[in-house]
Amino acid sequence: MLSPGKRKGLKAVSNARGVIAALAIDQRSALRSLFAKAMGVEPEAVPRPALEQFKEAVSRVLTPHASAILLDPEYGLSAARQRANNAGLLLAYEQTGYDRAVPGRLPHLLNGYSVERLVAEGADCIKILLYYSPFSHPSINNQKHAWVQRIGAECASSDVPFFLELVGYDDAIEEKGIEFARIKPEVTAVSMEEFSKPEYAVDVIKVGVPVNMAFVEGSRSNPASAVYNRKEAIAHFVRAAASARKPFIYLSEGVSNETFNEALELAAEAGANFSGVLCGRATWKDGVPIFAQKGVRALEEWLSNQGTQNIQQLNARLGRATPWFEFYGSPSAGAV
Repeated sequence: MLSPGKRKGLKAVSNARGVIAALAIDQRSALRSLFAKAMGVEPEAVPRPALEQFKEAVSRVLTPHASAILLDPEYGLSAARQRANNAGLLLAYEQTGYDRAVPGRLPHLLNGYSVERLVAEGADCIKILLYYSPFSHPSINNQKHAWVQRIGAECASSDVPFFLELVGYDDAIEEKGIEFARIKPEVTAVSMEEFSKPEYAVDVIKVGVPVNMAFVEGSRSNPASAVYNRKEAIAHFVRAAASARKPFIYLSEGVSNETFNEALELAAEAGANFSGVLCGRATWKDGVPIFAQKGVRALEEWLSNQGTQNIQQLNARLGRATPWFEFYGSPSAGAV
């Protein structure tokens, strides 16, 4: 059973069907890198107002077509205030990136914030990102397990939903390459199973699809070398979905809108009971150079046309999604 506050928060970020059709723009270092490339400067030289204005425009133009928006409290609070009335708010609680000098990609929370303070800023739900691999040394994963448990307890104390974003990795392998594509299904399924356990108090798992579409035979991503045929890829979707005991939603992992749409088609074909999406760069990434070169009005025009088409294409793929409340054995959000 969900508590009243958690039920209220999940209803706020989902559509009338109980499906999460959310937009993510909580990127910080990744967004700086996109801006740096577009502006021809180092990431540190990207001015703060540019990041804030970009997030504001994305929020203003695209949230009328989304059930919620995910933002960060560092650069995104002004954007949160400009979202459409229909859109709920998720706020990120983790620091961006990780210390490359320390093994394990250990996570850290934002300084100066707590779950209670994020709720005071208007958050309907709290999200953290965790780099995780079941193949990491137990001493590393023990730290991560305890960290997630503490955040789960903090969210429970504030009676607010806890979204856990899992990003699979291997310190010895490039995540976009063929070697990681071979182990990604196992990393995804085992991670989803682990954090479905009740001791973590996770309410929704946010995760990438269990295959790399660039290595699915016959995919529109034109793989140079296939790792899985279509039947095998579908089996990986089925296995990962079966590993989850909590509602789960897919993230785009920085791929193109076309590739993410194809992944959702495959998920639907597999009958995966995902409860929606929290999609970021696949929706708005191509607007960064437009903003950098031509300014906010040109960006708004692009968002009103191509950006809106991108998000509507994703929304059209959610007809087969499973309402989050069904994971709690309920016929409706109000009955959970």
